Amino acid sequence: MASTGNAVWSSRFAFIMASVGFAVGLGNIWRFPYVTGENGGSAFVLIYLLCAVAIGIPCLMAELLVGRRGGGSPPTSMEVVALESGQSRHWRGVGGLGVLTAYTIAITYAVVVGWVLWYLARALLTGFADFDAAAAEATFSGLLADNQSMVLWTLVGNILVGTIIYAGVTAGIERAVTIMMPLMLSLLVGLSVYNYFAGGFIETLEWLFTPDFSKVSGATFLAAVGQAFFSIGVGMGGMMTYGAYLPNDFSIARGAGTIVLADTLIALLAGFVVFPAVFHFGLDMTSGPGLIFQTLPVAFSQMPGGSVFAVLFFVMLGVAGVTSMVGLLESVTSWTKERLQISRQRSTILVVGSVTSLSVISVLSYNIWEDYRLLGMNFNELTEALYDKLFLPMAGLLVALFTGWFMHSDHSAAELQDDARWYGLWRGLTRFVVVPAVAVILITGLL
Repeated sequence: MASTGNAVWSSRFAFIMASVGFAVGLGNIWRFPYVTGENGGSAFVLIYLLCAVAIGIPCLMAELLVGRRGGGSPPTSMEVVALESGQSRHWRGVGGLGVLTAYTIAITYAVVVGWVLWYLARALLTGFADFDAAAAEATFSGLLADNQSMVLWTLVGNILVGTIIYAGVTAGIERAVTIMMPLMLSLLVGLSVYNYFAGGFIETLEWLFTPDFSKVSGATFLAAVGQAFFSIGVGMGGMMTYGAYLPNDFSIARGAGTIVLADTLIALLAGFVVFPAVFHFGLDMTSGPGLIFQTLPVAFSQMPGGSVFAVLFFVMLGVAGVTSMVGLLESVTSWTKERLQISRQRSTILVVGSVTSLSVISVLSYNIWEDYRLLGMNFNELTEALYDKLFLPMAGLLVALFTGWFMHSDHSAAELQDDARWYGLWRGLTRFVVVPAVAVILITGLL
């Protein structure tokens, strides 16, 4: 095993909080419940759980074990483990693809985190009193046309993220996530309890947990595999980087299982925060990302205690966005530090500064550059297509292919020695389930 020279997580709890923080992003808050409802309610949940266990956990274990054994940034870890197994050093390109994926996602994701912070400021300063659908739509459209505000709040979000990464693994990331993640979970539980009394809770239970097997098709399985794969945060280099900070006595199998379980529970809990208001006030269930920014402010204006609910809701969303950004940019910072032989602090400034600069292109693509197109897509659409359809599934597929078929079995077994009874199952799933399933996602997405 390579000597890491890296900081090490001080506790299992800190690692779990950081990993769950990375996995749970803004998409979990609205996308998982929405996809669940569209694909047969609890029938989809059952299929999703099967996919999360059979595909998500093996993928996550693969990234963590490569990260811990390689002990560096994703490209370095892949190269170290490949050479140790008698394979080509060019496998480092797979780690490089993960870093590129994280960087690409961060450019557009940072802008959305900026929107959340803008809405949080709005909730604190003026609230959403007397908001109707037209006012909510006008407010969101106004934000998308206001480049100055979008750039300012993107910068604020990136400064928060940069400050956490700059301080290091234990003083920065650990300290932040061990406060922020329990706070987010407490807010989710509190807001869910509030919704139990506010109305719409029973309808949400039926929406999420009444199986409708007539809606289940091949597309349902693809949606479940895709949701499991992307929700857990594999293919972005972040989990491999966090794995490099794992001590040798940490059980990777138990850790991966805990992360996937927590990620799924938080996604379901988010359904009890978002959807009761949607049902209670007869709002549009299918408004996607606009649900958070256009639909829910209308509910906040009408519900008792809505001004407090709005502040807590956007604090929760802000935490989800910032902890995900930290996970995305930590892998890029780690690689830049190694590649340029510079300090973590200089690497953080370089990475966060460049992401902020490129985020300006994303901001402008919502208005004055919206019609500048390549392959029929503007900057934001092209960026999302690249990472969603190509980079993420390809990176996940190649990591699974490497650990299942090319990495020396003695080396992967050594990393999972605390979990010897699970090793055969993990290896079998990785080779014969994960690789073909993710290959299907990749080909389907491209077609």
